[in-house]
Amino acid sequence: MNVVSKIILAVVLIAPLSFAQALEKESFTQERFDELTANGDTVLVDIYATWCPTCAKQREVLEDFQATNPNSGLHILEVDFDDQKDVVRQFRAPRQSTLYLYKGEEQVWFSVAETDSDVIVGEIEKALSTGSE
Repeated sequence: MNVVSKIILAVVLIAPLSFAQALEKESFTQERFDELTANGDTVLVDIYATWCPTCAKQREVLEDFQATNPNSGLHILEVDFDDQKDVVRQFRAPRQSTLYLYKGEEQVWFSVAETDSDVIVGEIEKALSTGSE
């Protein structure tokens, strides 16, 4: 196998791994939030800021969770703390790095600045394992 073939093979084998670590999320819209919660889905509202180191740690936890649980059914809706102030006020988020977890229309967990993966993942798994009302 020549060098070019080895490089191509390495790229083909490694590229899917890097994409698997990408966080599957979407920007918060009221319409999408209402749709997901009305369907009884599990929704994590992540109020983050691009400059926030705590938010970056939370992102790592969420990326790891999604990489190991790709079909979990968790929906992550991101709220940009700096650009979506109306939504930040709507949720009464005290600061960036605030997480709200919903099972259907019920808020089942709330956290500010939590970065412990055992806590975050534990709460997500608990919400995913309960039936919607």
